[in-house]
Amino acid sequence: MCKTVNKSLNLTPSAPNSLQGKYSMSYARIISLTLLAMLAFASNSLLCRAALKHTSIDAASFTAIRLISGAVMLWLVVRIRHGVNTSPSNWLSAIALFIYAAGFSFAYMSLPAGSGALLLFGAVQATMIGHGIWSGERLNKPQLVGLMLAFGGLVGLLLPGLSAPPLYGSILMLGAGVAWGVYSLRGKGAGDPIKVTAGNFLRAVPIAIALSLLMLNSISMDYAGFWYAVSSGALASGIGYAIWYTVLPAWKATNAATVQLSVPVIAALGGIVFLGEHITLRLVLASVATLGGIALVILEKQQVNAAQQIISADRL
Repeated sequence: MCKTVNKSLNLTPSAPNSLQGKYSMSYARIISLTLLAMLAFASNSLLCRAALKHTSIDAASFTAIRLISGAVMLWLVVRIRHGVNTSPSNWLSAIALFIYAAGFSFAYMSLPAGSGALLLFGAVQATMIGHGIWSGERLNKPQLVGLMLAFGGLVGLLLPGLSAPPLYGSILMLGAGVAWGVYSLRGKGAGDPIKVTAGNFLRAVPIAIALSLLMLNSISMDYAGFWYAVSSGALASGIGYAIWYTVLPAWKATNAATVQLSVPVIAALGGIVFLGEHITLRLVLASVATLGGIALVILEKQQVNAAQQIISADRL
C-alpha cells in the first residue's frame, strides 16, 4: 500500500511546477515512473484478490510469500544501490507492516478489489490526518468539510445493503489501513526509505512464517497462487516501493500525497477489466466523497502552509 509524505522536501526552482527536486530528472521520466509506481501499488490489490478468489492459496501463505519475496527484492535493490548487507529497521515497524500485510490478505478473501483499495486508502489517510490533529495540528473549515466528506464516504460504503462490501472483510481492511498509517508515521525521518523498508520486510518475514505455522491445518497452495504472491511481493511491493522512493524527491510533498489518490481508482478499474467485478453506484459515490474529501484536506493544507510562509517572510 502506499505512504503519504507530509514533511518538506528540498526543492529547486529549476524543475517544472510541482515536479521539483534535488535530482535532475526529466519531466517525462518523472511522470512515467510515477505512473508505474501507482500501477504497482494498485496491482497489489488485484494480485491478492485474484489469488484468493481464483486459486487455492490461503491468505496466510500469500502473506508469507509476499513478504519473503518483497524482502528478497528490496535486499537486492539495497545491495545493488548501496553495496550493504544490512538495513536499518525496528521490530515495532515490522509488526505494523505484518499486521497490514496479513489484514490485507485476509480481507481480500471476500472484498472486491476496488472496495478494498478504497477502504485501505481511506483508513491510511484517516490515521495520518488523525495523528496530525492529535499532535496539535488544527484544521480550517474547508479541511473539516473535507474530513467529514471523506468519513461520510466510507460510512456510506459500509452501510447495510445489497451492494455493501462484506463487513468482516471491511473491518480487516480498515485495520490493515490503520496499521499501514502507523507504519508510515513511524517511518518519517527514519533514514533512507528503501533501506528502512527492506529491513522491516526482513523482520516481518519470521512473524508471517509463524502465522502460517499456526494455521498449518488450513494451508493450501497451487502454482498460480504461489506466483501471484511472488509477483505481489517482488514486483508490486519491492520494485514498486523502489520506483516510488526514487521519484518521490522530485515531487512536492503535498502533490506526492495527492497523486496517490489515483491508486483506489486504478484498482477499481483493474477489478472491472481483469477480475470481472461490477462497478456500483455506491462505490462510485463513496469514492468521489472519500477521495474528494481527502484531496480537499491535503490541498487546503498546502495553501495554509504557503500562506504561513509568506507571513513569516514578511516578518523578517
